[in-house]
Order: sequence, then C-alpha cells, then structure tokens
Amino acid sequence: MPITAMEKTVRDILFDNRMRRNGKIDRLRQLRSEARAIQRAGSESAMSADDGLQDDLRVIEKALRDLDADVVEKGAATL
Repeated sequence: MPITAMEKTVRDILFDNRMRRNGKIDRLRQLRSEARAIQRAGSESAMSADDGLQDDLRVIEKALRDLDADVVEKGAATL
C-alpha cells in the first residue's frame, strides 16, 4: 500500500538520527499546527469534505504519542 506525503514526512522525522527527540517533537507539533490551519481554512471554504487532512493529523498525532509527547486532543470546534 503506498504511503502518503505526510506519512513519508513523519517517517523521515522519526528516523532522522541527527535530530534529538525534543527536536522531532517540535517539528511534529509544527506540522500538526500547519495541518490544523489548513483544515480550519478548509472548513471555511468549499474544499472537498474528504481532503485527507484528518488522516494527516492522525499520522502526526500517532508519531507524537510514539515519542511519548503530550498530545492534546481537540475536536473540530477547537481547531
């Protein structure tokens, strides 16, 4: 099964031996913030309902949990 661009980006971060754990967490949190901003913008426009952004957020948050980072779950109303 092919992987998405976000899955590849997250894997690259997780397996980057030059980056420390805290750096990985920071980068993943930045990606999560960007994905949420895009999702927020999409909810205010006529973007497709199945745009894959929810899947991107799930991939990022799983990686954060794998690194034992605090992951604050937010619903759509708190994007």
